[in-house]
Amino acid sequence: MHMSRGTRSAVMAVCATVLLATSACGDDQPEEATAQQVRLYGTDGNMSNSYADELGDRANLVDGMKGTTPLTPLPEDFKKRLLSVDPELDGFLYAAEAYDAVVISALAAEIAGTTDPAAIAKQIVGVTNNGTRCGTVSQCLRLIRDGKDIEYRSVSITRAGFTDAGEPATASYATLHFDGQELNDAKTEFVGAGDESAASSKRPPRGSTTSADAPLVLGGLLPKTGDLAIAYPPLAAGAALGIKEINAAGGVLGEDVVWIDGDDGTNPAVAKATVARHVGAGVHVIIGAGGSGISAAVLEDVVKAGRILFSPSNTAASLTEADDRGLYFRTAPPDGLQGRALADVILRDGPQKIAIVARKDSYGEGLQNTVRAELERAGFGGDKVKLLGYQPGEDADAAPIDFSAGAKEIKNFGADAVLIIGFGESAAVVRALADANVPLAALGS
Repeated sequence: MHMSRGTRSAVMAVCATVLLATSACGDDQPEEATAQQVRLYGTDGNMSNSYADELGDRANLVDGMKGTTPLTPLPEDFKKRLLSVDPELDGFLYAAEAYDAVVISALAAEIAGTTDPAAIAKQIVGVTNNGTRCGTVSQCLRLIRDGKDIEYRSVSITRAGFTDAGEPATASYATLHFDGQELNDAKTEFVGAGDESAASSKRPPRGSTTSADAPLVLGGLLPKTGDLAIAYPPLAAGAALGIKEINAAGGVLGEDVVWIDGDDGTNPAVAKATVARHVGAGVHVIIGAGGSGISAAVLEDVVKAGRILFSPSNTAASLTEADDRGLYFRTAPPDGLQGRALADVILRDGPQKIAIVARKDSYGEGLQNTVRAELERAGFGGDKVKLLGYQPGEDADAAPIDFSAGAKEIKNFGADAVLIIGFGESAAVVRALADANVPLAALGS
């Protein structure tokens, strides 16, 4: 996928305008806090109920933490359907995006008339643009079988379809709030971003009417283990629901879609091994990876094998211009959009100094730089912002992150706002801040 710099700049300019115009959905007045207390902020990688579990007996430290994540207001019916496949589900982060990645892949294969990945890839963007609008699997499949072009709209793809680069032209972000040790849904605010005119207007080629090659085989490359395992349950539930509803509507090309499970381990080596197994098993579309850095690490292997990589949760802006030969797609919006939303959330509280801590990978450092740029554009930069990073462990057996030195730097810097960009492992940053006697708001005066 490739988008010119000029196009990306134009899209980002509109994104910023939309976010600024819509940020009034929340209270513009800074929240009151005791002098010198330090507020914590998070991102899509750690703003989930399971993040408190990562802190163990210190779960109270997340109280008052706020952050953003790509999230569309989910219909209650969709939540009930997710709970039907996983009754233990306690959050829905990226569940809609996983569902839509599976469904779009299936619809593209039905249109292509074949399970050949190259042919499916040519239909994916078109599934979301320039046809008769449809909002359910059965409705969309019926239109396709009647020879109609479709424009898929569902839980995460709502306002506009995909860009030529194979990613959402528009997005919805939620501002999430921890009250105690759980997210308080009543405080969730939504803000729109993006540019509907950035959606692709290209017409895909006509599909085959002679070669079916069924069944369609999808393979999971989701974070069952590793630092991003906290995000696995809703991702898995969304994918499972998609498979269930596609097959209930007659499957693809006359046969049930097959799902082969797989772990990305939040680790390049684990993910590469899973990709190799999927290729050997005849998987056509790989749903994943969970983290942007993992997708970047396996993309070359996927492309060489002529398969599709379709992530429901990758947000690194760098992936927009990845050398993917048209075989990489995502239902999650790029971080250029989230950076503006995050900066807005933090600045609403009127901080004097901000520390931004990020895991050292394409996701963490990319979003860190985007947020810094947005803060500077708002006139908040220079010596008011401090950037720090940490190296995540290579696997689940790695030693815990030692952020004690970084915590002391933040204390000496005098930050009253700390943004933490990471996954489950970033709980070590929160613990280190408390151990360094940084006056976290959760601890009171």
